[in-house]
Amino acid sequence: MGRAQPPTSGKYIPTVPILIAQPAATTPARLNGTIAVPGDKSISHRSLILGALTVGESTVHGLLEGDDVLATARALRSYGADIQRGDDGVWRINGLGIGGLMAPSDILDLGNSGTGARLLLGLAASHGVTSIYTGDASLRQRPMERVITPLEQMGAKFAAAPGGRLPITVTGTNRALPIEYRLPVASAQIKSAVLLAGLNAPGQTTVIEPRPSRDHTENMLRHFGAEVTITDDDDGARRITVTGRPELRPQNVAVPGDPSSAAFPIAAALLVPGSEITVTGVGLNPLRAALFDTLRDMGARITEQNRRDDLGEPIADLLVQAGPLKGIEVPPERAPAMIDEYPVLAVIAAFAQGPTVMRGIAELRVKESDRIAAMVTGLTALGVRVEELPDGMIVHGHDGPAPANPGVLIDSEMDHRIAMSFLVYGLAAQGPVHVDGCDMIETSFPGFADLMNILGGRIGAPA
Repeated sequence: MGRAQPPTSGKYIPTVPILIAQPAATTPARLNGTIAVPGDKSISHRSLILGALTVGESTVHGLLEGDDVLATARALRSYGADIQRGDDGVWRINGLGIGGLMAPSDILDLGNSGTGARLLLGLAASHGVTSIYTGDASLRQRPMERVITPLEQMGAKFAAAPGGRLPITVTGTNRALPIEYRLPVASAQIKSAVLLAGLNAPGQTTVIEPRPSRDHTENMLRHFGAEVTITDDDDGARRITVTGRPELRPQNVAVPGDPSSAAFPIAAALLVPGSEITVTGVGLNPLRAALFDTLRDMGARITEQNRRDDLGEPIADLLVQAGPLKGIEVPPERAPAMIDEYPVLAVIAAFAQGPTVMRGIAELRVKESDRIAAMVTGLTALGVRVEELPDGMIVHGHDGPAPANPGVLIDSEMDHRIAMSFLVYGLAAQGPVHVDGCDMIETSFPGFADLMNILGGRIGAPA
């Protein structure tokens, strides 16, 4: 089967909310082929933001064209940046320079994008403009106080809905104060918001994180010409310092495949007997791709091929072969490097031999949904034994195809990763699985159903 990848624009998931996933269509049932997944969401957001802070034209190849990233592009246009997608699929950004943001004429709607909202709040905090941010019902429930707290120390003012939630009015300052801020928890989004605000502050802004979180912002700041230093304290904390008022240089960016998106076809290939797929060009940042280490600990056959580096990020093609898996206790210290992958890991664990213990992931309770509760509820309804913990869960595997209750409609809680996780479950389960809220998949993985079906899966709307 030839190489396939999502189309470069438009919507390809059915816009009805319910999708059905059932065992692969080939005989015997298996998944096979070579695919590319959409571009890395974290790098896509940051490419647009940093491109908007240069003077001159930056180009971005392979930008993720999901709803979340497109919302960031719209917001940056409202600030005055010229951002266009060419007919060749390449995005071109003519920036404003640091300090050049203009006051938006309308409310900025970030849709479902927590990353976009938090990073842009940081950007706006050190520019002397007033902006109003809102989002969809899910995003308006997500806490923003942890971002607001350090940005207020830098001189920005915020008026937020109760609980520090959207809608939020931010009044930025042209006289931002450089700060040294210790994060209460490891969070790439909070860290990035402070570092982006520090770009337009004189002197040095430092973020201290208790343990390393994904470092795409640091890598890309360096790529665009900023001065970033990183040191480790004796207690294991990490200090990231950015020197303010740099002259960022336009760059050409090639976005690698998103490891969080790659997790879904990889999971399906591991679970459907006889499957063998290759996912090309996947980003393997060690602070982002701990899922693959965890899967190998469970016995997964995942082989790296054609390894290379770009933007300071390791990239490789991943050959994935189905086989038996065993439950393990996932090291809690891995959580920051695979926090978005725990829902699909819970699905994989349902097919493994023995229990899989996942702790130290309380952060999942304040994502697009309470992802711990959503996975426990859905898996239990399908017939899997799951124990919910305050900071995680224990999934007791079936050592083979997991059950599927035909009378159950899985509620994804408007969460794209919950929806895709249960669709993967249905591809390998004992029967079809119905999942509601699948229209949210567009936020991160446009073309998901089509791509899985190219490999031999069967995901589609109800008849």
